[in-house]
Amino acid sequence: MSRPRFWDPAGERFGIPTFPWRMAPDSLCTRRQLRARGLRPNGQPVAAQILWRSRKSKDVRAAYLYQPELACPVRPMTPAKWAALAAANRARRTCPGCGRDAGYVLPARYGTCLPCADDIPNAA
Repeated sequence: MSRPRFWDPAGERFGIPTFPWRMAPDSLCTRRQLRARGLRPNGQPVAAQILWRSRKSKDVRAAYLYQPELACPVRPMTPAKWAALAAANRARRTCPGCGRDAGYVLPARYGTCLPCADDIPNAA
């Protein structure tokens, strides 16, 4: 049995330890896995990477791995950050044509709510 294409735990070929999809050690975490634990990388260097070939584009994709023991807790949201996030989401839902809150994120294809898009000729 041959070894997987992206198997390089010593980092000799790729510069940092590299593992194929689903073969990374459990002691390392991706950013998303850190976030699920309420942590952030905190500026630490990348400890390793996972490489795989995308089925759609055939490009080589990468996911970077970090050491959870060097990670710090996520900073809490302040009231100002909550207000800015609410304003940004409200802007994504407000139709520039009629000025109403559509109740959903406006489709980028039309740039307006669906009732206003129906009034535009050749909108589809």
